[in-house]
Amino acid sequence: MTDQPDRLFSAPLAQVPDFVFNEDVVRVFPDMIKRSVPGYPTIVENTGVLAAQFAQPHTLLYDLGCSLGAVSQAMRRHVDQPDCSVLAIDNSAAMVERCREYFSAQNAMFQELLPVNVLEADLLELEFQPTSFVAFNFTLQFIAPAQRLALLKRIRQAMVPNGAMILSEKLRFEDPKQHQLLYDLHLSFKRANGYSDLEIAQKRRAIENVMLPDSFETHKARLLEAGFREVTIWFQCLNFASMIALP
Repeated sequence: MTDQPDRLFSAPLAQVPDFVFNEDVVRVFPDMIKRSVPGYPTIVENTGVLAAQFAQPHTLLYDLGCSLGAVSQAMRRHVDQPDCSVLAIDNSAAMVERCREYFSAQNAMFQELLPVNVLEADLLELEFQPTSFVAFNFTLQFIAPAQRLALLKRIRQAMVPNGAMILSEKLRFEDPKQHQLLYDLHLSFKRANGYSDLEIAQKRRAIENVMLPDSFETHKARLLEAGFREVTIWFQCLNFASMIALP
């Protein structure tokens, strides 16, 4: 299986189905994410840098909603701690299969890298082990809003002192003018990356019922309620942002 350009929504569809992370998406995912999420490469690489700052010996590092493992790869490039490993988790069988292929090939070439295990699982049913660093990138927005707080509480309960969680999400904005401005700028970003208005419109219809963004204010209040003591945006590009939450 080779990566392909994202043309999933280039032809008119009589009925646009809800977006799912299936084999078709997996084939085009690297192209899709770079052309759709402003600042994505910066978030990925610096998640590895931040992991090196907070990772502690004898703990597990989590990559929640790992997709094809880009964040896990960044962590293993930067983290150097004894008895430390990454658990990369996704609920898409197609993503997990491809991710395992990537790491199998990488392990054959670089045996000294931080160990990574890839697991197909539902985050809502996962039993978290003691962790010093959690990467939670562009995944919470796909979880039902009523289930988000309980999941974050379980993550916080598993986190050791002086750890950290990175939470990256698309944001909505409480000020309507600000929301519209950044929404329009995001459309311009996608057009500049080669997406047609048809592709943009059909992708929006596919994803609008399955991806439900929150405002930063909502994220911060929820994280504080979950038991984190400090929440800060460390990176933002248009209506996409990455937060750091400290226990």
